[in-house]
Parts: sequence; C-alpha cells; structure tokens
Amino acid sequence: MKLLKTGGEGPVKNSAPKKRSDHLRLRILALLFCAALGFGPAVPGFPENSLPLLGALGALAILVLPSVRKLNEWERAVVLRFGRFHRVRGPGIVFLLPLADHIARIVDIRIRVTDFSAQETLTLDSVTVTVDALCFWLVWDPEKAVLELEQYEEAVILSSKTALRSAVSSHDLSTFLAHGEIIAKQIRGDVDAKTTDWGITVQHIEITDIQIPEALQDSLSRAAQAEREKQGRVLLAEAEIEIAAKLKEAAALYGENQDALKLKVLSILNEGLKAGNSMMLVPSAITEELKARDIFGLEALTELQRRKP
Repeated sequence: MKLLKTGGEGPVKNSAPKKRSDHLRLRILALLFCAALGFGPAVPGFPENSLPLLGALGALAILVLPSVRKLNEWERAVVLRFGRFHRVRGPGIVFLLPLADHIARIVDIRIRVTDFSAQETLTLDSVTVTVDALCFWLVWDPEKAVLELEQYEEAVILSSKTALRSAVSSHDLSTFLAHGEIIAKQIRGDVDAKTTDWGITVQHIEITDIQIPEALQDSLSRAAQAEREKQGRVLLAEAEIEIAAKLKEAAALYGENQDALKLKVLSILNEGLKAGNSMMLVPSAITEELKARDIFGLEALTELQRRKP
C-alpha cells in the first residue's frame, strides 16, 4: 500500500519514480567495458587481432543488456514496439527487442492511499468548512491508465477533490456531520464512475477530519447541550405518563378486588417491619381491619395500650 500526499500547490507523489536506474547502471557498465577495450592493446600480452571481436562484443552488450529487465510481483510494464502499444509484461524477467521495444511506464498495481482536502468550501447552509479525506484506489488495467492519461495519480486526486467539493456544497453542515459515511459512499461512486474508464477503481473514501470556524463550534456546542436537555425532559415526561397509566390500571384492579388491596397493605407493612431500625405508625383503621386475624400481633398490642393507665 502506498501513500500519496497533496500539498498546497499540487500533488506531491511519494510513489516510486520511473524504473530507469537499471538502465543507467547497465549502460555505465557497458561504457566501462568499452573503455577497458580501449586500454586493452596497451596491456602487455594483449592480442591485437582480438580487438575487433571485443569491440563487437561491447557493442552487442550495449544493445542487449538494457533489453533485459526485472519486474517485481506488484509491477507491470507497458511495452511499446516502434511507438505503438505491444503488450503488458511482468512480473519476473522481461526481454525486450533491442531498438524496437520501449517500456513506456512501470505501473504499481497495489492499493494506494491518497490524502486530499476540499480546502475551504461552503455547505448548503453557507457554512465554511475544510474537509480532509482519504482515497483508497488501485490500477486494474495498466494499459488504459498509461495510454489514456498522462499522469493518472494526479487525475485520481483532482477527481476526488472535485467530488468532495460537490458533496460538501450539496449538503448542509448537520447532515454532513451526522451522515458522513453515506456522503463518503456518494463521493466514491462519483469518482469511481469517472476512473473506471481509465482502468482505475476507487475502493473506499474515508472522511478523516471536518474543520469548522471556532465561533460556529461554540454555537453548535450550546445547541447540542440544549438538545440534550430537551431530550432528557421529554424522556422524563414520557416516563411520568407511563407510570400514571400503570397506576391507573393498578387502582382499577385494587378497586375491583378488596382482597388484593389487603394483600398490598400487608406487603407494605411487611417491607416496613423488615428494616427493624425505624418506627412505623399504623393507622387505627388498618388495625381494626386486621383485628380478626391478629396479623403481626397488632390486636394484642392495641389491647396492651388500653390497659395502661
């Protein structure tokens, strides 16, 4: 995976340069070999009649050595023959026809990551924002990418910037903040529809940062706080409504069934007496109702209170 960064004046590519270092090394070796041939006759014991043969071998080396190239697993070479497209070669050892074949460009087919920004763009509700994003893309057809575009890296970056500006200007700020993933998919679809004809596919667009003015940040913070308070009060009111509805149902049930009401009263007394560290005042009406069965010894307690002077 390769990362391409964009600056203020244009894209700055960190991708590998054109593979010409092997060419230069081979040519330098060939020139050194020919230079050694020039000093050969001056060496004692060097046969003079073999000089034409060595010269022919040197010229052959100059032609043949640059025609042998080694490509890595992730590299593809676009080969031109007499200036016309011939085929895409690689990976491994590639043999070229001397003086006829020429490698136009070696394409990296791995997934690349490009970071770009929309700079300062107005949203639909006239808010100035700066959006940073990442674009994951790869070249699936080196022939189209090289023959139809001069610099396909710059084309992908500029297309992504244009789609990002269009997405920012067609949505308001709240929508952009709340539905960033949906907007990222929209940007990916717009860019991929354009780059597919170039042999390039965009796999994913990821929005990494959204910068808004500081004054607007304060107002958005206050609005978010007020919205949270509103939601809290609404939830509390809804809870009160549900509680009142349940209490109404319970009152209807207890009104129809007196035994259930007495059991509820006993349950309340039981819960209160379980504590054991507090005093409970029981109305006399309750004791009169419970006198028949003397539950919890309330009848004995009442009789004891009567006998006291």
